[in-house]
Amino acid sequence: MTGQKATKELKNPQETAERVGLAALIIQDFKGLLLSDYKFSWDRVFQSRGDTGVFLQYTHARLHSLEETFGCGYLNDFNTACLQEPQSVSILQHLLRFDEVLYKSSQDFQPRHIVSYLLTLSHLAAVAHKTLQIKDSPPEVAGARLHLFKAVRSVLANGMKLLGITPVCRM
Repeated sequence: MTGQKATKELKNPQETAERVGLAALIIQDFKGLLLSDYKFSWDRVFQSRGDTGVFLQYTHARLHSLEETFGCGYLNDFNTACLQEPQSVSILQHLLRFDEVLYKSSQDFQPRHIVSYLLTLSHLAAVAHKTLQIKDSPPEVAGARLHLFKAVRSVLANGMKLLGITPVCRM
């Protein structure tokens, strides 16, 4: 049986697998209080859906791909007034909380605040990615949306790096 490849070949699949696996473990460990016990489950760690490190890495890779696909034509001009949709507003409001979350984590030495923030941001981005099209939108709307997704990817990357996770650009 011959099958077509649905995804592109990764340049270094072993390295990508290690980064995704490490993200899965770190997020699982950092989701709760550091000094609390929890029942470890490999099945839960490597779920591709839900609040996992795999989901964070997937969201980052997906947003990176969006930038690569549309970045050249839309990253020059944009008008933030074009971001009026509820999904855009929710993301913008959530992005504004990043410094507050960092402060809270630094005060009680609990990375779970950052983890929770990043997972919520990933869920918001997933919903927005489905509803806020770039391809068939007017240039100023497409540019604003692309900048929004770029900001989400940047915050995701910085948040993951703070947790010791190296973001992947392809999965």
